[in-house]
Amino acid sequence: MPELATQYKEEIVPKLVEEFNYQSVMAVPKLEKVVVNVGLGDAKEDQKLLDIVVDEIAVITGQKPTITRAKKSVANFKIREGMPIGVKVTLRGNQMYEFLYKVINITLPRIRDFRGVSSKSFDGRGNYSLGIREHTVFPEISVDNVDTVHGLEITIVTSAETDEEAHALLKMMGMPFKEE
Repeated sequence: MPELATQYKEEIVPKLVEEFNYQSVMAVPKLEKVVVNVGLGDAKEDQKLLDIVVDEIAVITGQKPTITRAKKSVANFKIREGMPIGVKVTLRGNQMYEFLYKVINITLPRIRDFRGVSSKSFDGRGNYSLGIREHTVFPEISVDNVDTVHGLEITIVTSAETDEEAHALLKMMGMPFKEE
């Protein structure tokens, strides 16, 4: 079992029960899934770029991503319905905990001039989104072999009812929030 999952069960659950006065352990918020998304507007001209990004995201997350396609045509962006415009992968279970542990403890500290992640990126329902500008901060990616640098978005979906509960959960898991 991943380190973060064990820590959640043994340390975080009792602290959250105490802090928010939950009646049952089942009411304690937990992680449901982590979604990693890469939008590729340039993929319409370069099909090879899409294949490269699929491989890189598969290496980063440990799971093969799916290709997202345009739902409708947009003439200004020269996009037609059904064109590939990005990739995404949804992580659950042990893979989710391992990926989140890697993001919190290895990847985020490698970002240049990193001072913490924003506490304002919650959506009002207890989910948190985080953007990373360069995928090269992940240890699996060799900078020497990269032709184009792209960003990615990580969305952490929790079962928390409020942002305050989700913030407490992620803070206890080690998410480095900056003091605002």
